[in-house]
Amino acid sequence: MWYKPSYWALAPAASSLAPLGKERWSNKDMDPVPPHLRTWSTRNYVAYWISDATNTAVWELASSMLAVGLSWRQALPAIAVGHVIIAIVTVLNGTIGARLHIAFPVINRSSFGFWFSYFSVVSRVILAMFWYGIQTYTGSECVYQMLKAIWPGTARIPNHLPEGANMTTVGMMTYFLYWLFQFPFMLVSPQKIRHLFMAKAFIVPCAWLAILIWAMVKAPPSVSLQPKHAEVSGSALSWAWLSALNSALGIYATLAVNISDFTRYSTTVQAQYVQLFIIPTVFTFIGFVGIAVTSAGEVLYGETLWDPLKLIDKWDNRAAAFFASFSFFVATLGTNISANSLSAANDMTVLFPRYINIRRGQVICAILGGWALCPWEILASAPGFLTFMNGYTVFLGPFAGIMATDYWFVHKCKVDLRAMYDPRGRYRYWNGINWRAVVALLCAVPPSFPGLINSVDASINPGNVSHVFDIAWLYGFFTASTVYWTLSKIFPAVETFVEENHENSKEASATASLDVKNGDEKIAVSSVSHV
Repeated sequence: MWYKPSYWALAPAASSLAPLGKERWSNKDMDPVPPHLRTWSTRNYVAYWISDATNTAVWELASSMLAVGLSWRQALPAIAVGHVIIAIVTVLNGTIGARLHIAFPVINRSSFGFWFSYFSVVSRVILAMFWYGIQTYTGSECVYQMLKAIWPGTARIPNHLPEGANMTTVGMMTYFLYWLFQFPFMLVSPQKIRHLFMAKAFIVPCAWLAILIWAMVKAPPSVSLQPKHAEVSGSALSWAWLSALNSALGIYATLAVNISDFTRYSTTVQAQYVQLFIIPTVFTFIGFVGIAVTSAGEVLYGETLWDPLKLIDKWDNRAAAFFASFSFFVATLGTNISANSLSAANDMTVLFPRYINIRRGQVICAILGGWALCPWEILASAPGFLTFMNGYTVFLGPFAGIMATDYWFVHKCKVDLRAMYDPRGRYRYWNGINWRAVVALLCAVPPSFPGLINSVDASINPGNVSHVFDIAWLYGFFTASTVYWTLSKIFPAVETFVEENHENSKEASATASLDVKNGDEKIAVSSVSHV
């Protein structure tokens, strides 16, 4: 019967690497990607990041920096430096997925231990669902502007929700419409969804360039980019800039952790190296677009409209409003699938591999992430948005640091792929917990809590220690990395080291061979190393 758990259980995959009786550690979606499904080339990664960068959150990030007192000359370097750092970490962790062709939750077992890896996976699921709700809300604003451009009467639909709800009746209607529209795209496989990113990478930048040209014509940069706020100075400026840098790091710190969910589909290890260049380039440019258009809007309309949909709402040209809103609609759709629903689904396959595959995970994300959260509260103000950006970097910086340090510096790229699917294998550590990772997190995360608390409740003033929160990602990343490496040197987990050196691996990838015979897929995987 449908209400029994056994009804929803997935049929065990013939290719599973988990030992017999230990199926909870794998299913078909968690196994190494077979060669015929490794379809992502360099151009796909370029399109992917252009697609992800052209989203409303990046635009709002840059614009909101102006709203809290930074000039555009101060905000742009913060965005550029932040994304150079993120690009380096993304490639470090992405290379692991490109070599082994496995997802982030499986890789995580080798550094955190089988059971403790659940902590980072659950944290990532929660963050992905939060972002899913935020992007869905942003998409609903696009739907509203599109409907209003076609039927101006949409703006006159009476509101029956409380004034303090930060949501209106028409807003809830458009939220449901957008959620309903994007749902079918979540059922497309990761191998095929790259075509959506290619389309978005062409459509959205063209539209945003048109908006930028409009802004510069209506309000020349010599006028619009002049300081209009009481800018901060001295130590306040330094900490404001570092906080902006931390926000730039935070906006895609999630993918710096789980980028292997996408690089596992890479045709070659080298195909994903382009991320080093494309990430800082495209994000800095989009940041400039957001700043330039927001500044022009302030000249034209007398207020700082850091949300681009609110800027479009001021336009009288209905055709322009529709097509501009449509570009943001497409931008949000691609980002929500790539950065949020797919990431959450990959993580959930690890939490419940017997019952959840990638498709089911995306459906769960759509239901819980789409309706259980209130993203309109998070986006209600610029300071609130920056607080959210900073808040979750407290955990993501240390996660990324431990993963990269473990693979590149502790194990020196020598790993046992099969053992990542065996709870009794070399990565069992102590009862499934790598205590070195626990200590590293305890050193890296709690020092940011006073500042996090102060950002939520300004009446609680912990003093200068709160500034650690302003650099939460950087502090967490380097502290966790240093502590983890030091402990691994002093107290090495000898059982996790691979002695044999497989130098004949031409692609430096996991030795996964696909034997297709009579429709049965069998994957043979051995211990591997990369030198």
